Amino acid sequence: MNTKSRSETCRSPQKPLLIKHNHRFYSLKLSIIFLITFVLFIFFHTRFNLQTPPSWQWKSSIFNTNTKDLNSLLHKLRHSVTFLPLKDLRYTNEALQGHTWFMSYFYDTHQDGEVQYQQFPSQSSLGRVLCLKGHDTHDGSWNYYALAWPEALPYNTTFMKGLTFVSYNHYDYGNLWHGLSAMVPFVAWHKMNNCSLVPSRWVLYHWGELRFKMGLWLEALMDATFNGLPNIERFDDADDGPVCLEEAVVMRHNEGGMSRERRMEVFDLMRCKARMYCNVSLKGNKEINDNKVLPMIGMTLFLRTGPRSFKNETIVTDIFQKECAKVQGCRFMVAYSNNLTFCDQVKLMSMTDILISPHGAQLTNLFLMERNSSVMEFFPKGWLKLAGVGQYVYHWIAKWSGMKHHGSWRDPNGDHCPFSEDDRRCMSIYKNARIGHNQTHFQEWARNVLDEVRTRKMEEGLKKSTTTSYSGCGCS
Repeated sequence: MNTKSRSETCRSPQKPLLIKHNHRFYSLKLSIIFLITFVLFIFFHTRFNLQTPPSWQWKSSIFNTNTKDLNSLLHKLRHSVTFLPLKDLRYTNEALQGHTWFMSYFYDTHQDGEVQYQQFPSQSSLGRVLCLKGHDTHDGSWNYYALAWPEALPYNTTFMKGLTFVSYNHYDYGNLWHGLSAMVPFVAWHKMNNCSLVPSRWVLYHWGELRFKMGLWLEALMDATFNGLPNIERFDDADDGPVCLEEAVVMRHNEGGMSRERRMEVFDLMRCKARMYCNVSLKGNKEINDNKVLPMIGMTLFLRTGPRSFKNETIVTDIFQKECAKVQGCRFMVAYSNNLTFCDQVKLMSMTDILISPHGAQLTNLFLMERNSSVMEFFPKGWLKLAGVGQYVYHWIAKWSGMKHHGSWRDPNGDHCPFSEDDRRCMSIYKNARIGHNQTHFQEWARNVLDEVRTRKMEEGLKKSTTTSYSGCGCS
């Protein structure tokens, strides 16, 4: 107890002295800070009153400065537009992947299951329009693109009003399949906008190189779909200066990213539009015989001439014709793809339920048949091992358009290749070879397909109207 008391007694005289000392120190410091603050306030207050003009004068000064510098600013913006090569050679080894080598600076707008596209002007482009420069048809790296604000377009610009479709095709626009693949996304975008927006012009690119035409079949299909022949831009009036587009939609991924449902809707639209365009009127698929309603089945042998044609067309025709004759209501037709107009092909496909044809571009017509129709495909020797994924394109389009692909027959016999059969050099021999036949296999295959189609059509036939309506073509 005594120890504790002494300790408290020894410390007690020093405590008030320490507190008193701190109080004096901080009081002096606060006084100095207050004095400095007051002096600075007086200084700046006086300076502000002397140098700052009234508020109306300040606003007028800013306005006059903007007006004076506006032309200079626009001049700088026009000169700051940077053109980049349409074909980016850095991505040569992955030309079709991701943002691709075409207009590689941009990524596409894409919602799950919908078409991939770029649109200008848009929020992602900050309101800027698409500008193009160059007319090269041999090297896409000599053609260019840029974005510019409509108020500050580059000097010597030709401004094109209306909507422009800008298409990138890695292959070509003359082939039915490759051309159609490049057009499908535009039709999808058109349908996504309730078919209300149609292009004033088309700009076609292949590897960044300008192209000035598409195949007649494809041109007619686009004419039917968009209610007018495609106006393919040649830039004849643009000289060497840039061309800026009031509105532009760019496609570079074909059907990529689209769900099967969306693809089927697009093919439905094109089928409907093509039939309207060609004035195809279906009076039904039923035949009345002895007071019984029987389904009409159209079986079409769609032949080629030259490469990948049948070696003996007479025998092949006879095989399928005889099998068709065994089924009541079956109508057999033979046609050559090279001597039919677009509308001839549309009409033929509208009457076809079973399409029999060698592998080739003419099979692209298959989407013009009614949904659930059937396809039978034939290949020369060697394609299975050497042709790559391209040999399955008509499997794909059949699936995308709602058809049923019943497989392929591959000729086991063919021209001799001096190399081993899996040597890629053999493909130059097999690619355009002609196709033989197997009577037993063809007969059995035809019977199975006919039986399946007949059963399906009997189940569906009585449920459908005998007249096809084209009202709206699904664009409402």
